[in-house]
Amino acid sequence: MVDTTHLAHLPDRAVLALSGLDRHSFLQGLVSNDVTEATPGHAIWAALLTAQGRWVADFFLFADPDGARLLLDCEAAQADMIRQRLLRYRLRSDISIDETGFAVHAAWGAVPPMIDSAIGAPDPRLAEAGWRLLLPRPAEGAADHAAYDAHRLALGLPDGSRDCEDGKTLLLEANFEALNGISWTKGCYMGQELTARTRYRGLVKRKLLPVTGAALPPPGTPLLQAGKEAGHMASSRDGRGLAMVRLAHRSDELTTEGGHSVQVHIPDWLTLPEADTPKD
Repeated sequence: MVDTTHLAHLPDRAVLALSGLDRHSFLQGLVSNDVTEATPGHAIWAALLTAQGRWVADFFLFADPDGARLLLDCEAAQADMIRQRLLRYRLRSDISIDETGFAVHAAWGAVPPMIDSAIGAPDPRLAEAGWRLLLPRPAEGAADHAAYDAHRLALGLPDGSRDCEDGKTLLLEANFEALNGISWTKGCYMGQELTARTRYRGLVKRKLLPVTGAALPPPGTPLLQAGKEAGHMASSRDGRGLAMVRLAHRSDELTTEGGHSVQVHIPDWLTLPEADTPKD
């Protein structure tokens, strides 16, 4: 049986271009992953953090094949904030940051036929996630972005501000370490100290985990276990979602105040500690 290529245009994404002689060294000191790993045909996934190591934004980083730019595939609603935040640290660096107008697409299933003519790369988080493609305009016949949303929820992949809280979420809570979103060897970047300390001291007490339920509540809704809060909902669609769940309750069936049942699942790509699970 031959796999079908599924292609979706993601209108809630935008692409910024970083150009200038210092674009690599400038970004390297600000984001969680190794910028030098972004090469033609190979993207990276990285986060921008507060100085205290809390999530602000995340994006996919591509190297423009012409070698003159780095391209950031980010949330459209955050594009101006990301640009302004990065420029705050420019000082005398030779960089400029501009919008490109590229249309972001996701593809999964069979290899997309336009992969050789687009700026694109495999999704660096999981092989099953497929590919990210940057095209001059939305592709004809591309599926609604809801199809991709269902695909990424089935895999348990976070979607930026829909699943992470600005200034609150730690990268290890959102599974960036398991999804290739952190370099542990590249050296210092903003928020690196807390990120490393959280890893080495085992300080994570909650995780963003897939959930299912017949009637999943809106984002932010508390999830309860025995009447006590055990987590809260993040994004969801058609009975699948993500929730930030206290690890002490990862094996429990959770409920909402309305009495709806929510079942937690551990994805195959995520390894959680078997013993010494943090307690409330």
